[in-house]
Amino acid sequence: MAERFRDPADVLERLAAAGYLADDTIASVVFLADRLEKPILVEGPAGVGKTELAKTLSTITGSRLLRLQCYEGLDESRALYEWNYRKQLLRIQAGGGAPDVEADIFSEPFLLERPLLAAIRAEDDVVLLIDEVDRVEVETEALLLEVLAEFQVTIPELGTVRGTRRPFVVLTSNNTRELSEALRRRCLFLAIDYPSVEREREILLARIPGIEDRLARQVARIVRAARRLDLRKTPSIGESIDWARALMALGHVDVTAAALNETLPVLIKSRPDLITAGRELGVTEAGAPRSE
Repeated sequence: MAERFRDPADVLERLAAAGYLADDTIASVVFLADRLEKPILVEGPAGVGKTELAKTLSTITGSRLLRLQCYEGLDESRALYEWNYRKQLLRIQAGGGAPDVEADIFSEPFLLERPLLAAIRAEDDVVLLIDEVDRVEVETEALLLEVLAEFQVTIPELGTVRGTRRPFVVLTSNNTRELSEALRRRCLFLAIDYPSVEREREILLARIPGIEDRLARQVARIVRAARRLDLRKTPSIGESIDWARALMALGHVDVTAAALNETLPVLIKSRPDLITAGRELGVTEAGAPRSE
């Protein structure tokens, strides 16, 4: 397979051009994952850009994005494949008991691809995103391990399907449960945390056309202070961007106490958190959080 990146600096530059501000560690891990053909396990709190990294990699490499959204109860039929039972039933009814009906209904036209099988059978460049892998049960994790290790899947009615073009695989985890050592061994590990004030300011400047540096810095400082509070849901980078846009839409050039009171629900998404944040994040006229 053709190499996607020249070196880590190329990764850094192309991610930045697409609006994703990475650091040297992210760039190095992405580069090595491409060269070594290894999956990346990206771990960190919700809202730090784990999923966005996979989406941006799809964009900058011109690859098709296939996403498997994990959840409790995810099984093989949703991850790999299942048969189109309604179409099979119609074929049986139309067949009138013909002897070849059984073989026919378990053939390619009746197969429904799910993300893992689609990635294995893909003939084009693919980024496979396995999102929130920590949400699935151990049994499903074992299924993912088998696919990632062997890059093939056996369909009893059709035989073994082997991949020909290995996708770029990104697994994300919010660290809600401990993943198996076997899964970790097969991946390169990347930890992403919430950005520093300066990095968040740079993200805001890159993602929001026309935002003033002064406002971007104030938003970054207050969001950083909010993340240190005992909240049910910590504000994500996406919510930080939404909040800055809301402030601009209402004509605010500084995050004053009045502006904070008017726009805080864009950043904080539950009533108990609003009470906590409203009490702790009073700001001065210069836009500095009172908690600082």
